[in-house]
Amino acid sequence: MKVLYFDCFSGASGDMIVGALIDAGVPLEEIRGALGSLSIDREAVWTERVTRAGIGATKFCVRDEDAPARPPKLEGRRRSGDTHRHVRDHADDHEHPSHAAPSDAPSHPSHRTLAEIYKLIDGSRLSAAGTDRAKALFAKLGEVEGTIHGTPADKVHLHEVGSLDSIVDIVSAVFALEYVGADRIVSSPLNVGSGTIRSAHGLYPVPAPATMRLLEGAPIYSGPQRAEMVTPSGALLVTAYATEFGAIPAMRVHTIGYGAGTRDFHDTPNVLRVLIGEGDSEVATVAPSHSVVVVIEAEIDDMNPQIFGVVMDRLLAEGALDVFYTPIQMKKNRPGTLMSVIAVPSARERLTATIFRETTTIGLRYREMTRECLDRETLTVTTPLGPVRFKVARRNGEILNASPEFDDCVRLAEQTGRSVKDVQAAATKAWLDAQRS
Repeated sequence: MKVLYFDCFSGASGDMIVGALIDAGVPLEEIRGALGSLSIDREAVWTERVTRAGIGATKFCVRDEDAPARPPKLEGRRRSGDTHRHVRDHADDHEHPSHAAPSDAPSHPSHRTLAEIYKLIDGSRLSAAGTDRAKALFAKLGEVEGTIHGTPADKVHLHEVGSLDSIVDIVSAVFALEYVGADRIVSSPLNVGSGTIRSAHGLYPVPAPATMRLLEGAPIYSGPQRAEMVTPSGALLVTAYATEFGAIPAMRVHTIGYGAGTRDFHDTPNVLRVLIGEGDSEVATVAPSHSVVVVIEAEIDDMNPQIFGVVMDRLLAEGALDVFYTPIQMKKNRPGTLMSVIAVPSARERLTATIFRETTTIGLRYREMTRECLDRETLTVTTPLGPVRFKVARRNGEILNASPEFDDCVRLAEQTGRSVKDVQAAATKAWLDAQRS
């Protein structure tokens, strides 16, 4: 299994992701070819080798549609608000990526509607799947912007993210990730930076509204940098492609790529690191399987008990790993119930919304924890009464637990007229006989 890991210790942006993938071996010429008519000429897209706090990295560069024909040098083009993109002011790109414009307003080249962006994407040479993926990414961005501004997505004019260089970033990233062909994509928590940014609408906190909306459910934190470290395009790509968030998974690393942002911090390399390799079962068995989970808790003492079962079912249906209730004694010596929900960190916001909507609690708490799980698989054992599935758990290859599936035992008990405990005993004997043979 090919594994790709986004290490977002210094944030993420579209050009940083593309730069890291090029640094990891995706040919620039292949990207130029995939852009089709989006690449105005050969010099419209290029790379530069730069250093960020002592780390050599690849800077992916795109000529702005309003820029001169020849690409200018990287040096001398930085602006005080620029964080990652050196061709277009990165702060502008992040702070207010769109605005709701009247449907009959003329479009500036960098203020495009979704329909205009789709037409540009159709001019690329992405595969059919890649074209659909790129359009879906911009549809998500349009949905987010429409929600923020109270405007239908098809009426939103994407601001700087609708500029040609930003479209090139996203289309290039879609192609590069398809080129790598990873079976599993994992991301670290994202450093979003801190402070405030100024937009056309005033002073906004970091992350900007669109970026924050795109990062819903993903683990984030504020690093020491007083800057905007995650762009809308970076948030869009990482959250769309990463299926897991956490520490580096068990893998044998074959390729490492560094994609550079524009700003050069003195104490932290402003780069996004990509690790590409093979998932390694040997590493996984030597180091037991650990994962990060979030535990959400709420104390409830004023809800109809019939509702607890409904809430449990809905939370499990929405991705909770486990839900359980504990009787507790609350203030004023009132009996109550402690609701505990265990989930992956990316599901926290979704499950929190469900808890507030479905229960009477007015507050909850959560914490992240590391858990270790046994390797599990399901095997079928043939018994004199019929087949029974067994849940088998291993650690470092050693079988530690094996138990018959209760539903199978109930089904066979009903079919044969035997008691469930007799079926369980027959299944256990069949399992043990199979292990000895």
